[in-house]
Amino acid sequence: MFAAPGEVIEVVRRGFDGRRILVVGDLMLDRYIWGRVRRISPEAPVPVVELARETEVPGGAANVARNLAGLGLAVELAGVTGADAARDALLAALAAEGIDADALLVASDRGTTTKTRIVGDHQQMIRIDSEQAAPLAEADAARLFAALSERLPGLGALVLSDYAKGVLTGPLCAELIGRARALGVPVLVDPKGRDFDRYARATLITPNRAELALATDVPGDDQPALLQAGERLRARLGLATLAVTLSERGMALIDETGTDLIPAVAKEVFDVSGAGDTVIATFAAGLAAGLGSRDTAHLANLAAGVVVGRIGTAAIDRADLLAALADEAALGQAAKVCTLPAAIDQVRRWQAAGERVVFTNGCFDLLHVGHVTYLEHARRYGQRLVVGLNTDRSVRNLKGPERPLIGEADRARVLAALAAVDAVVLFDEPTPLALIEALRPDVLAKGADYREENVVGAHEVRAWGGQVVLVPLVAGRSTSGIVRRLRGDDDSRD
Repeated sequence: MFAAPGEVIEVVRRGFDGRRILVVGDLMLDRYIWGRVRRISPEAPVPVVELARETEVPGGAANVARNLAGLGLAVELAGVTGADAARDALLAALAAEGIDADALLVASDRGTTTKTRIVGDHQQMIRIDSEQAAPLAEADAARLFAALSERLPGLGALVLSDYAKGVLTGPLCAELIGRARALGVPVLVDPKGRDFDRYARATLITPNRAELALATDVPGDDQPALLQAGERLRARLGLATLAVTLSERGMALIDETGTDLIPAVAKEVFDVSGAGDTVIATFAAGLAAGLGSRDTAHLANLAAGVVVGRIGTAAIDRADLLAALADEAALGQAAKVCTLPAAIDQVRRWQAAGERVVFTNGCFDLLHVGHVTYLEHARRYGQRLVVGLNTDRSVRNLKGPERPLIGEADRARVLAALAAVDAVVLFDEPTPLALIEALRPDVLAKGADYREENVVGAHEVRAWGGQVVLVPLVAGRSTSGIVRRLRGDDDSRD
C-alpha cells in the first residue's frame, strides 16, 4: 500500500508535473514479425510461420524514453546509432511520441542495434540480433559527452540505461554521475554486466536478481544472502538506494534504513520484454516529481505489472497507470475489513507512528448521508478511524428479525470504500466494549444523541488517558425513517 495514495494519484494525474528527464544509453530498434503457425516445415523439424504483419518500436534506452513520454514527462534521449534505415525508423517513432532526439549521434564504427523477433501465435519463436557490443570510439564518446553537458542543468532526473552495447563506458558514467550530482540532479541506473563500480555515487540502481547475483558472486536463488550482498554493494558504491527486482516476488528496496520487500502485483505474464525499462522510467518520474522512494517503488511495481501482460516491447502510459492505481485502491478498500488480531496490530502501528486512532461503532444498515457525514466528522478528532460494525446476528438482536436490510459483508465493504474510514472490524456482542478494550483507541466517538455517561466504553477510554467525543448528527436522516417511507408508513421528507 502507498503511504500517501492521494498524493501519488494526483502526481500521476498531473503527468509528474512534466519534469525534464534525460535518458542516456544503448538504444535499439525492436522489430517484430507476427504470424500464425499451422504446420511443421517438410524441409526441417521447424514451425512454419505464416506472415501476418510487421511492426517496429524503439527499444533499450529508447523504450525507457517512451515510458517516460507516455507518463507525461518532457523527455530527451541521447546515444548513438548507425547511418542506416533503422536510424530513420527510430527517429520517426521517437518524433511521433514527442521525444527530443537531437542528441542521437551517428557513430563512426557501428550500425543501429536491431533486434528482430519472430512471433507465431503469440509465442516468440526466435530472435535475431544485429549489433556491435564494444566501447564507443574515443572521438564518439567525446562528442556524446559534449552534447550531454549542456543538457544537465535543470533536469528532474538523469537516467542511464545500460544494455552493455558500449555507450555507457566507465569514464562516461563517472563524468555524467559526477556532473549531475554536483547540480543536484538525481541519477538512476538500469545496470548491466559484472562491474557495477562504474555506477558509484548514483542515486539509485535497479538490477534484477540475476544481474545482482552476477555483480556480487552470490547465488540468485539464495535471496537472504543476495540482499545482504546488495546492502554491502550499496554501501561500498555510495548509492542512496538499491532497488532489486525479484520477478514474481516483487521488489526489494535497500537503503540506509534497511531492506523493504514490496510484493509483486499479481498479473498473468505474457512477455517480460521492456519491463525493466518501465521500472526505471517510473522510478525516475516519481523521484523527479518529489514522491518518496517507497511510494515510487510501489508505483514502479504497478507499472511493470501492466506491461508484462502484453506481448512485445511495451511501454506504460498515464491512463494505464491510473487504471492500475484504481485497481489498487479497490484492493486497498477491501483490505480495510480486518479481523480483530489484524486490527489490533494495525492500531498499534498507527499509534507507534504518533497517529491518534478514533473508534466508533454502529450497524450502518442502508448507509446514507447521515452516516457518511458522521464518520467524516468523527475522523477529524484523529488521523485514523476504526469502525466497529455489528454482525447480522447482533443487528437482529438490537433491531428485530427484519433487520439488517444489508448483510454484514456488504455493509463492511461499503464502509471500507469511504475515504474517512481506515479499518472496519465486525463484532458479534450486544455492545462493542470488548472490542474497545482490545483496540485501546485514543478517541471514542459517538453520536450527539447520547449522553457521555451512557456511551459504552467511555469509562475505559478515559481510564487510559483517551478522549470521548460526541459528534453532531444530520437531522432527519436515519435508516429506520427511510424504511418507514419505503413502506408508506411515513409521509415526512428528508
